[in-house]
Amino acid sequence: MILLYQDSPVFVYGFNYQLGGLRRDLTQLKSENVLANTEETLSAMGYRYCLSLDKNETLLSLAAKPVTATLAQTTEPRALIFQHCNAESAVLPYEPGDSIGASRNRYFAAAVMQELKIDHLPYFCSFASGCAGFLSILVTAGGLFPNSDERPTVCAMVDRTPAGFPFDLLRERILGSDHSSAFVVGREERGYQLLGINYYSTTRRLVPLVEIVKRTVEMMQSLATELRLDLNGADIVIHYPNNFPDAWKMVTGYFLLPQIEHVMDEMAERAHCGATDSVISLTKWHRGQSGRLHFVVNYGVGLHLGVCILREYASS
Repeated sequence: MILLYQDSPVFVYGFNYQLGGLRRDLTQLKSENVLANTEETLSAMGYRYCLSLDKNETLLSLAAKPVTATLAQTTEPRALIFQHCNAESAVLPYEPGDSIGASRNRYFAAAVMQELKIDHLPYFCSFASGCAGFLSILVTAGGLFPNSDERPTVCAMVDRTPAGFPFDLLRERILGSDHSSAFVVGREERGYQLLGINYYSTTRRLVPLVEIVKRTVEMMQSLATELRLDLNGADIVIHYPNNFPDAWKMVTGYFLLPQIEHVMDEMAERAHCGATDSVISLTKWHRGQSGRLHFVVNYGVGLHLGVCILREYASS
């Protein structure tokens, strides 16, 4: 599915993120018996540390910080959109003994909005797109434009490892960290202009990495073609999630272009931060170079695979 936004310009800006405050290395995680995979396998993949909620942190407090910071960078939004990789992150535990269906549905998004006293705004939530949440939330937010109401939309992505689950995925060899992030989608010309999105999903449980590499390249090329972009003379940055580094190196290798930058940010130091990986790298790689093209690649087990192209603006 290809979505284009050239005729109705949409911008992405106001990036903020917060990661779990408890930092543990692979040896400590192994000693605590919370690794599903081996220390040697994860180390070979490039992982070293994992970040999770500290004793004085909750998922609610983790999410409140970036959302508050993003709200301070824009006018009052028309809506909020939340995304979670884990279904357990989308709801708060219900009160013991509560037999009333409506009150047992303690949606996490509502709790954050009540905490920040913005619960008068409408909100949406999704957890079915896995770690490809940055792009799935852009699709949702982009659907709110065009409209007579030109106010921006605030997007938030929040996840933690559910209690009782290991800190990595055995088959996929992914080490994840607890994270939260927020950003704005609106009309103000700053940050990055969203040019287009190419999004693919399948219900297959297993997809070979070679297929992911091939499909990612094809999706990037077809989206650039639809947007009529000449990549040969462009300054290009490609942002990848902190997983499967060898696969993403192959994707970059297919593009024999003179000006291309391959971005995987601090995989050893913070592991894979789900959908927040994209927010972190876009925050760090905005250099005020108007016209520079940013490809953002998202992968979510499921499979959800997505690519978007953003055009950098001088104003962040």
